[in-house]
Amino acid sequence: MEFSIKSLQPGRTRSGCVVVGVFESRKLSGPSAQLDAAAQGALSTIAKRGDVDGKTGTTLMLHNLAGIAAERVLLVGLGREADFGQRQYREAVAAAMRALNSSGAKDAEFYLTALEPDGLDAQWRVQQAVTVARETLYRFDQMKSRKDAAEPALRRVTLVVDKADARKAGSGLEQGVALAEGMALTKDLGNLPPNVCTPGYLADQARELGKRYRMKVQVLERDDMKKLGMNTLLSVAQGSAEPPKFIVIEYRGGAKAAKPVVLVGKGVTFDTGGISIKPAAEMDEMKYDMSGAGTVLGTMKAIGELKLRLNVVGLIPATENMPGGRATRPGDVVKSMSGQTVEILNTDAEGRLILCDALTYAERYEPAAVIDIATLTGACVIALGHVASGLFSNDDALAQELLGAADRAYDRAWRMPLWDDYQDQLKSNFADFANIGGRPAGSVTAACFLARFARKFKWAHLDIAGTAWRSGKDKGATARPVPMLLQFLLGRVRGA
Repeated sequence: MEFSIKSLQPGRTRSGCVVVGVFESRKLSGPSAQLDAAAQGALSTIAKRGDVDGKTGTTLMLHNLAGIAAERVLLVGLGREADFGQRQYREAVAAAMRALNSSGAKDAEFYLTALEPDGLDAQWRVQQAVTVARETLYRFDQMKSRKDAAEPALRRVTLVVDKADARKAGSGLEQGVALAEGMALTKDLGNLPPNVCTPGYLADQARELGKRYRMKVQVLERDDMKKLGMNTLLSVAQGSAEPPKFIVIEYRGGAKAAKPVVLVGKGVTFDTGGISIKPAAEMDEMKYDMSGAGTVLGTMKAIGELKLRLNVVGLIPATENMPGGRATRPGDVVKSMSGQTVEILNTDAEGRLILCDALTYAERYEPAAVIDIATLTGACVIALGHVASGLFSNDDALAQELLGAADRAYDRAWRMPLWDDYQDQLKSNFADFANIGGRPAGSVTAACFLARFARKFKWAHLDIAGTAWRSGKDKGATARPVPMLLQFLLGRVRGA
């Protein structure tokens, strides 16, 4: 689908559909009031009759209105005008795109981008419109012999803004398209079955990104990891027939001497729990345990599309976690790349074991900041549900920077404690510390474990166990937190 930006008057241009908003209590928004005038009061008459009430996400398609050049007019509910904010705007855009997608319209003039939820600028409005539109229309049917539905007729959407906002809107369009491309890659990788999306497949995807965007890609094999002393990572891989990979992607868009931001993504392409095996119910969803890795690859694609003037390194420890005769046992003690020893009390707490060696590897870059992204703990889902990702950090300024990016991107995050008081739960009689700290504050003790490997740099940990995918009838990857991370990196470019 193609997006463009123009400054237009509602109803004067021939198109397949004009999309305008209506607030609750049937109040017409600015563009819909203009359209109503051109239609000699037809919209206000329809509203008074009760055919449209303006509740968020409701839609009404009208055809062949007198005085309107467009074939159709789509009225979209915006909710209460006083409450019109980020969420309501996004829901309205999604509802509009669903209605357009099921219509026969080939093109549309989209006036929702001319509205100002919470006073947000045109850059935000256009970026969100593009990404929400692409999210709404996303389908994963690569593995099906027959597609779910025919291709929609809609091909072009004109996002309408004021002339004075054209420059900001253009920037928003560029960022929205790049973000949508990155999110689509992240979703595809998450939704692929684990017999396809293996550690080797992730490595191949990284190589493709390297070729397309001139990024340096290196893939370390098992022997390379042994030489480096990545024993905690290799302990997770012991039970699998699939060879592990340690993927390094370097994007150099900034000054040569500028320190990079390092993104570390958990890449467990399937997690049975190992010897501490999981219950069978919903185990198929453990293909999403590589969502951190998918996030890194999707973010790297987005920054490649934008050619960001920033240095970014992606690190992906990739493996399966399987039971077997060679699998790591509860009670084993393993020496990490950092030299610290870990007593493995639960082999299903494997994410922190592969991430800790990756964090140690990140030291060689003398990074400006390190952010790891992982579907790490079910405890984080209990704490925050499926709305917010858990944010932990050893640096207040970095944490605030990420929270600001999360708010701007509407990719929610909530800061969790990382106090030393919790470290006592990781004590071990037989090693420097254990890989679990018991049921209380499980997401916090997992982050405290990682913090022991992140003392040499500013670091943040995003626990996305509750936000990386949806279950039930809408099962599928969400591509979170790609929006947050891209917004964070864009902020770094502006602040450089």
